Amino acid sequence: MKHPDSIVPENVKGAKTDTISTESFSSVELAKKHYTVVRKRLLSVFKWHEYAGIASAEFSLTDGAGHEKADLVSEGDRFKINIPAPGTDSGSGFDWVQVEKVEEGHNEEDDWEYTLIKVRPTDNPGTSDNNTAHFFSDEANSYFMVKRIGLAVSAEVHGRNEQPNTDTDKIVDKIRNTIVAVGAILGVSKAQWKSLTNGIVKI
Repeated sequence: MKHPDSIVPENVKGAKTDTISTESFSSVELAKKHYTVVRKRLLSVFKWHEYAGIASAEFSLTDGAGHEKADLVSEGDRFKINIPAPGTDSGSGFDWVQVEKVEEGHNEEDDWEYTLIKVRPTDNPGTSDNNTAHFFSDEANSYFMVKRIGLAVSAEVHGRNEQPNTDTDKIVDKIRNTIVAVGAILGVSKAQWKSLTNGIVKI
């Protein structure tokens, strides 16, 4: 099984982001106890806005058909995201990603454990529009992870292969996606992710 520090792949093309927040503890027992808390926070996507703060993007968790749910995330679910910017026509005002993987691992001998959510931009399940409803193309991936290595507990967000989504037949969306994606690549989204990782891992 891979060590949590080697799970997120190298970037292939486009931009990448890496955001990490960490809390350290005086004993393994305390670190393990806090890890169970942050694991629940990570999997409770519908509460992320509460953890990240009022100025952050709003995440709703839906099933594969786009129906909102207040439950722990599972593979095949989607995130409906309301970012602080104009939304897409294809996404009915929102950006959408699909959960490709929910994974957990641990190694008692090396004293680590992790929980990971991997997502990819996708279409809006509430319409017959097949365009990717996100400012990044569907080649991008985001990795949301919490981990405990010894006495340290961390929350992380990693973006890979981030490129503007211009593969859409909607001209307004193409312009909007380019503007928002370039802003994200230049660092606008970094503060959003830092608010989220801070909120998930805080004591």
